[in-house]
Amino acid sequence: MPGPTAALNWLDSHHETLVGWLGQSVAIPSISTDGAHEAELKKSSAQVCDLMRQTGLNNVREISFGDAYPYAYGEWLGAPGKPTIFFYSHHDVQPINYAEQWLSEPWKLTRRDGRLFGRGSADDKAAFVAQLGAIGALLKTTGSLPVNVKVLCEGEEEIGSPNLQGFFKNHPECITSDVIVVCDTENIEVGLPCITCALRGIVAAKIKVTTAKFPVHSGMAGGAMADAAVILSGILAKLGNNPNGVPVPGFEVDLAPVTAADKTLYGGLPYEDRKAREDLGVLEGVSFATPKGRTFYEQTWRHPSATVIAIQASSIQGASNQVLPTAEAVISCRIVPNMDPAKTFAQLKAYLEKDTPHGARVEIESHGPPVSWWSVNPEGPAFRAATEAMTEAFGKKAVPIGCGGTIGFVGPLVEILKGAPALLLGIEDPQSNAHAPNESLHEGDWKKLMKSMVLMMEKLGKLTPASVR
Repeated sequence: MPGPTAALNWLDSHHETLVGWLGQSVAIPSISTDGAHEAELKKSSAQVCDLMRQTGLNNVREISFGDAYPYAYGEWLGAPGKPTIFFYSHHDVQPINYAEQWLSEPWKLTRRDGRLFGRGSADDKAAFVAQLGAIGALLKTTGSLPVNVKVLCEGEEEIGSPNLQGFFKNHPECITSDVIVVCDTENIEVGLPCITCALRGIVAAKIKVTTAKFPVHSGMAGGAMADAAVILSGILAKLGNNPNGVPVPGFEVDLAPVTAADKTLYGGLPYEDRKAREDLGVLEGVSFATPKGRTFYEQTWRHPSATVIAIQASSIQGASNQVLPTAEAVISCRIVPNMDPAKTFAQLKAYLEKDTPHGARVEIESHGPPVSWWSVNPEGPAFRAATEAMTEAFGKKAVPIGCGGTIGFVGPLVEILKGAPALLLGIEDPQSNAHAPNESLHEGDWKKLMKSMVLMMEKLGKLTPASVR
């Protein structure tokens, strides 16, 4: 009877078909961030449903409620007594920024230097194509799966998944499962399979400084009136002036300790400073802000950060000789074990409000819902199956890693499913440029990820729902 070998061969022989599926998806500008692409998001969801049907999934449908952008859902539940895997991905994407820096059309999948370029090629349209490719490879060659699967492709991840918790509550039949699989994280280098076992959370704040009712001619009042933009700049500068490397005093109090074993693990992972600088586009002569004695991975996985992600006082195009009365900024803090989101916001607010020059009015409010951190000990049958499968497919031992980013639904979904293992399998790499110009996917690693999921399903299929944890 055909087994994983036939499915792996099917992936090789049908690779161009899967590239075509990805190209069809990339061609749809399913931008969720600006509220102006509802038609494209509906078209994108419908296209994912069409691919699900071609794969052989059952009960395929679009699901939408309230003001949610549409979700695509499909399932195959023909393996009684076997574990059920919940596969998650998202079909919405970021807008095109710095258009002049793109080397090829963002909405046309372009093959170049072993990579596939296009907006959403890595984040996250390659994920649902890879998941469907692995499922399809088994269905087309064996007529069945060794496990049950539920496949959800969301349309709102890039705007913080505002309706996902409502989806979980209203459609429990779509998520009830034994194992969670997400392909929206990174391999820390091309060719090295990684399973992410920790995510930083996020706490964002909007700060507004006001000094006057209206702008005043800078010749008449410059140097006499308090300048809101200058005061805001000074307040924001406080975030980078702490010698212990913590952006806000108090953040360090509740941090989970970084053990000697942790440091050994991080120090043993492949890292080259020159390559990291090149991947991140750091200018010659500009140093990293990492405190002395910490590796890049320790800093971005286990320590909090505060980043100014937007700042506004007046447009350069419309600049005038005026003392500005207001200035605003948005600050994004990434939090780690064991930081509490509410306490983090309170500490940030108190720190930035303290000792405001000239009595300027400072208003600080939450900017979007906070998301807690998540971490898991990568042990047990499900993690072992994923690790062995990725090691076999990549030809290199899979490693557990952390992630500086945030995937907010993972922790709550694990809790809803009473501790179901969450397997976050790497699909991006340091050259992927997710959210940035020339976003791309390493084609070879993408093929290996699909094969990993075929092998993982085979291994999980030898377990029972009760024995995957």
